[in-house]
Amino acid sequence: MTEAVHKSGFVNIVGNPNVGKSTLMNRLVGERISIITSKAQTTRHRILGIVNTETMQIVYSDTPGVLQPNYKLQRSMLNFSESALGDADVLLYVTDTVEKTDKNEEFLHRIQKAECPVLLLINKIDLSNQPELEKLVLLWHELLPKAEIYPVSAQAGFNVDMVRKRIEGLIPLSPPYFEKDALTDRPARFFVTEIIREKILLYYQKEIPYSVEVVVEQFAETENNIHIKSLIIVERESQKGIIIGHRGQALKKVGMMARKDLEKFFGKKVFLEIFVKVESDWRNRDHMLRMFGYQVD
Repeated sequence: MTEAVHKSGFVNIVGNPNVGKSTLMNRLVGERISIITSKAQTTRHRILGIVNTETMQIVYSDTPGVLQPNYKLQRSMLNFSESALGDADVLLYVTDTVEKTDKNEEFLHRIQKAECPVLLLINKIDLSNQPELEKLVLLWHELLPKAEIYPVSAQAGFNVDMVRKRIEGLIPLSPPYFEKDALTDRPARFFVTEIIREKILLYYQKEIPYSVEVVVEQFAETENNIHIKSLIIVERESQKGIIIGHRGQALKKVGMMARKDLEKFFGKKVFLEIFVKVESDWRNRDHMLRMFGYQVD
């Protein structure tokens, strides 16, 4: 009996903020791996979502949105995106019907030189019309003549199956990189921090969410429940007051929202404690960034 042929590969998802990369990632993986909000810089790390079949393992990689860095945290986020260009078997460049084609020309120039297959996905086509979409396809074809272009709606799932089938056809022959039951390379604590941070992004306004990091100090799991102690890091005392809110009501609301999603994610009862701590200018401090898992030049 001959051994079954197996295919494995990395499919790296890159693009600018707010084009729907995380929604697309979750669609392709079939699980909620990346957090989703309408705000830029929602994704800060490179997150893997692993899809396994009997003869194939596809490792999807969601990266932070490409942007010009204003502080060290954003520089680290850009490093995640740039590293995704070097180890991809298939590269998904995600744009949408609103984004200007000349945004981040330097990064786009690097994609033009990519040696792996490039699929350019024009997301949010439900916000456009056929004539405008056709013009956009022609424009992107001039910019990335080697790329295959797919109009999609990640939110509605339109054309996502077609993209998935094309990806499967491009994945090279290889043994699996991860265990066959793996869903992601991230530990449970990481998803706790991401879910809490998602609620902060949704609940608070303006600069506050971008000045926040979340740390899990305790994760104690039993057969029926999980006890989590977490810490919200902010840069200034004034931000701490806003996060906590009048008589702690804002922090209580965020905690309730996060706990409900955590119980769905883990399928268990969750007891969640959240505290707030000030670490001045943490986004520009190398040792703090390393502690939070970011790459520092």
